[in-house]
Amino acid sequence: MSPESGSRRAAQAADGAAGVRLLLVRHAKAVRKDRRVDDFDRELSKRGRGDAPRTGHWLADCGLTPDLVLCSPSHRTRQTWRLAAPALDDPPPVVYDERLYRTPPGELVSVLAERSRGLRVVVLVGHNPGIHQLAAGLSGSGPPELLRRVREGFPTSGVVLIELPGGWESLSPGSGRVIACWSPGD
Repeated sequence: MSPESGSRRAAQAADGAAGVRLLLVRHAKAVRKDRRVDDFDRELSKRGRGDAPRTGHWLADCGLTPDLVLCSPSHRTRQTWRLAAPALDDPPPVVYDERLYRTPPGELVSVLAERSRGLRVVVLVGHNPGIHQLAAGLSGSGPPELLRRVREGFPTSGVVLIELPGGWESLSPGSGRVIACWSPGD
């Protein structure tokens, strides 16, 4: 990770910016798909259980205080947030919304617009491909390296921080500015 995409830089950029901030978090690495276990019930792998707390520490280092966490109700997303949240001084309330499980970006936008009114910083914990498509679709500006990273993929336990200058009402393609990207591989 370049210094520009680090958590201190993210906090500094966020402090001086107007609008709202969206922290997109992809769930940590899950066990392989198995016909005996429904996809919804898949749990985190050993690696995922190690990476999820690191995601929480990165979120804490950003210096942003989330107002709310919107989380898919799947087992692996719940586990991810439960392991990440203790790193925050004051973990925000969590809403588990069925509409966030295996959902296309348009539905994710609808949930965000509905549930985020009046809030400044929201975390969304979800799944690929929807969360990656949402990150790429919203990211209209930002440092070229960060825009490239967002387009290239969204690794497990990864985080993309997007500023939305026009607020939640302006959620539309290209309306956001990428402030930071992080993944356990950084």
